[in-house]
Amino acid sequence: MKILVCIAQVPDTTSKIAFTNNDTQFASDGLTMIINPYDEWYALVRALELKETGKASAVHLITVGKADVEPVIRKALALGGDEAIRIDVDSNDPLVIAQEIAAYASAQSFDLVLCGKESIDYNNGVVGAMLAALLDTEYIGFAKKLDIDGATASLVREIEGGEEHVVSNLPLVVSCQKGMAEQRIPNMRGIMAARTKPLTVLAGIGAQAQSNIVSYAMPAAKTGVKMIDPENMDQLVQLLHSEAKVI
Repeated sequence: MKILVCIAQVPDTTSKIAFTNNDTQFASDGLTMIINPYDEWYALVRALELKETGKASAVHLITVGKADVEPVIRKALALGGDEAIRIDVDSNDPLVIAQEIAAYASAQSFDLVLCGKESIDYNNGVVGAMLAALLDTEYIGFAKKLDIDGATASLVREIEGGEEHVVSNLPLVVSCQKGMAEQRIPNMRGIMAARTKPLTVLAGIGAQAQSNIVSYAMPAAKTGVKMIDPENMDQLVQLLHSEAKVI
């Protein structure tokens, strides 16, 4: 079984975010970039576990971005990926990303494509579903468990009020969330090996963006807390109505 894991580069959650170019781009100065945690901790690690148990022959990685994403994809190789593909396209449009990945994956006959449930920068959570549609395969979103038996996948996904157990034939696209696997840290052997593992750069297919960023804005600053005496219910109701506007 061949597995393809989609890897996205995102800003570290500890970085101080600022914008440039009339608030239409992230300011890159001082910005630390990491592997999207949902891609790394859940999709990639589960793929590695399937390989380690003999259920997968290889774990291939793919990312869409310019040369600055290569340190991130090298870390994914250090964790245990066998080879990586970088599609040389700079875009934050999810359809473009899905189309670029699909153009490569469709010619490679992957049995299983894994991605995180969403990226922590844009939080769209749509690339996996778009990719499945473009590849004409089944899609299981927001899965927290995955096992493979031959050409059949068994999955568990969270739904409102409980869990849903799903069985699907391969090939399959799955987006992964918490519960799928446990975070790993690259060891020195993996870091050294990653330097010589293949990282192929391919030109994009020229997919056209269907959306664009108008502007970014920081969230409003948190306001102070008002303490209301529990005996003064009239004041509480008045504030909920006139200030909080929730009633």
